[in-house]
Amino acid sequence: MNYLAQKRARMNRGKYVFAQLLSLLDHNDFNRCVERYQGNYRVRQFSCCHQFLCLSFGQLTHRESLRDVITCLEAHQSKLYHLGLTKGVSRSTLADANEQRDWRIYADFAQILINKARSLQGLTVDLSEISLENPLYALDATTIDLCLEVFWWAKFKKHKGAIKLHTLLDIRCQIPCFVHITDGSVHDVNVLDILEFEADAFYIMDRGYLDWERLFIINEAKAFFVTRAKKNFAFTRQSSNPTDRNTGVICDQLVYLKNLNAIKDYPQKIRRIKYRDKELNKTYVFITNHLDAKAIEIAQLYKNRWQIELFFKWIKQHLRIKVFWGETPNAVKTQVWVAVCTYVMVAILKEKLQTSQTMNEILQILSVSVFDKTPVNQLIMNSASQKSNDDRDNSLTLF
Repeated sequence: MNYLAQKRARMNRGKYVFAQLLSLLDHNDFNRCVERYQGNYRVRQFSCCHQFLCLSFGQLTHRESLRDVITCLEAHQSKLYHLGLTKGVSRSTLADANEQRDWRIYADFAQILINKARSLQGLTVDLSEISLENPLYALDATTIDLCLEVFWWAKFKKHKGAIKLHTLLDIRCQIPCFVHITDGSVHDVNVLDILEFEADAFYIMDRGYLDWERLFIINEAKAFFVTRAKKNFAFTRQSSNPTDRNTGVICDQLVYLKNLNAIKDYPQKIRRIKYRDKELNKTYVFITNHLDAKAIEIAQLYKNRWQIELFFKWIKQHLRIKVFWGETPNAVKTQVWVAVCTYVMVAILKEKLQTSQTMNEILQILSVSVFDKTPVNQLIMNSASQKSNDDRDNSLTLF
């Protein structure tokens, strides 16, 4: 064990794992978010901090309901003081807090954690096939079905309710840097109206975001987009760039839009790239306003858009955002943002420990160890060592 690991072990000796995880947070930042929205106004005992502790505990331990959260906390009544919960919590108190306290408190705090996580070099993903140094973002939305009779405000279809999580994922560090929650009837492309585009950044989207007027706004912001063309894409070719078909690039063209309404919305030339994926045996047509990058890199950029699909799959499987602990929009948004905070906390912990364990493995360890007093770095290291030994034991021995 190196010096830093030994130092952390001494500092965390006697502290519960849940308390060790919370020590990654800056309480001054959280308090400023609370004060911004007067979250503790006329609150006597159960503060916003207590609410956050209860909800993040529920996320980490995979609780199914508020009653489930409260029952588990009551079972460890003597330990609550050491977690920052000075007194027990009733289900009605927690439910009222979720419905009444402004969800923007937790949204703002999540943004602080996101900025912290994105600044950590250890979370950077290796994108060796892409030489571009620009910021890379994947934009997409996922739908979470709800019962329309209970969540009457979450309109989606005539007899079906849902909400949408519109998410912008930083591809380089796998951290969501923007999350917008709407009812299921809001079209994906509308989120482009509220996004603030970063100059020189790439925004990678599927065909659902193909709106020429909105894409031109991205272009005017000195940012870049990469998306797929629709089948009825009408254009006039201006010129063609040389291509190497061995890379899968069939053609690389500079084109103008042909439809009069489209020309009005996007009057400048764009780039059209036709690419053949040999592994999937499919042909794709990409369009982008970046005129200088290699054609194969544009194809690789779009391929990395799949990272946001994996992110949605992960949070739906490992965090509690499919079964909600409240019925109002405020309660739903509060739970989603606390789930985002939990995801980012685990990501920060992974970087701090410099471990090869996956986010899923770390979360599974934390879920059964929240009331353990073992230093969290030892828990993770012991698990990694055991996994390595198991892999060797399961290997085939010939001699």
